[in-house]
Amino acid sequence: MKSAQPTLAQLAGLLGAELRLAPGASEAQVPSGLNTLQDADVGEVSFLASANYRRFLKNTRACAVLVTSESAEDCPVSALIVSNPYHAFARATAIYQTAPQYAPGIAPSADVHPDAEVHESVHIGPGVVIEADVKVAEDAVIGANSFVGAGSEIGARSRLFPSVTVYHGCYIGADCTVHSNTVIGADGFGFAPHDNKWIKIHQLGGVEIADEVEIGACSCIDRGALGNTVIGRGVKIDNMVQIAHNVQVGDYSAMAACSAVAGSATIGKHCTIAGGVGIVGHVSVADFSHVTARTLVTKSIEESGSYSSGTPFSDSRSWRRNAVRFGQLDQMSRKLRELERKLEHKLHTKGSGSDDI
Repeated sequence: MKSAQPTLAQLAGLLGAELRLAPGASEAQVPSGLNTLQDADVGEVSFLASANYRRFLKNTRACAVLVTSESAEDCPVSALIVSNPYHAFARATAIYQTAPQYAPGIAPSADVHPDAEVHESVHIGPGVVIEADVKVAEDAVIGANSFVGAGSEIGARSRLFPSVTVYHGCYIGADCTVHSNTVIGADGFGFAPHDNKWIKIHQLGGVEIADEVEIGACSCIDRGALGNTVIGRGVKIDNMVQIAHNVQVGDYSAMAACSAVAGSATIGKHCTIAGGVGIVGHVSVADFSHVTARTLVTKSIEESGSYSSGTPFSDSRSWRRNAVRFGQLDQMSRKLRELERKLEHKLHTKGSGSDDI
């Protein structure tokens, strides 16, 4: 059963905020939820985390706003004063989250192997298949129609949403979230050419996912060819991300949608990989690196910083002309070097009457 929602005073305590009440407001008011400054209704709490939205503050209908002390004077409603409103908002979403809570138990239609170790507090939904020697720790939730292969482990309080597939020999730590249709532990793309055919390299490793990892919908993390593919603590992976065999992702890195990492690449700690990034195999990315959207990383990044490639969009006519010119860059460079040589020769022979240029 969902617990009672907090009063304004209790919310301030939970978030470590200073509550500054507007005239006529009560600390006993029970906010109904969270919303943006412009869309908040009476009774909802909002937040101001960016100067771009300050214009909405004076007309907000929210009952209270998470603000910094600098912005509190301009707040026309009750202020919840914090040093980082966006961080406080993130914590508040846990209080008002609406995801269903599941009671312990195993659905009658689930198929749980008798050799599996499933804690009595675990919820296993309809149609779930749990194979032999699986371990599922306390308070985990395995959503409907999910599959957990032989010898895999699911840590305490981790949640697999419906239709997640975890192959054999994979490990998912505590407090992880895996969204629907994600596949963990499928074979890496390994084939050896021989006599004009491809010979499969069987993937003998597994996948190791540390605590506090979240993986979006429809993502794929392949098992290692030899040894494990490893996802570090606190890593956040968006929807439709491909992580190939034996990739290593360092603690607290984040990867946005449609990014892809080829085999045996290493991403350091605290990196951000933006949408559509491609990272080739067997390269490394230094800790604290930021790779911007649609970048192709073709060699190792050895120093932290921001890295980009690709070209920004323009109108189609200009883009086509620029694409042609891109193909002419080598020829243009050669002509430029030839002109530089001629100019240097003319300067050295100044006064000789040379007319090379």
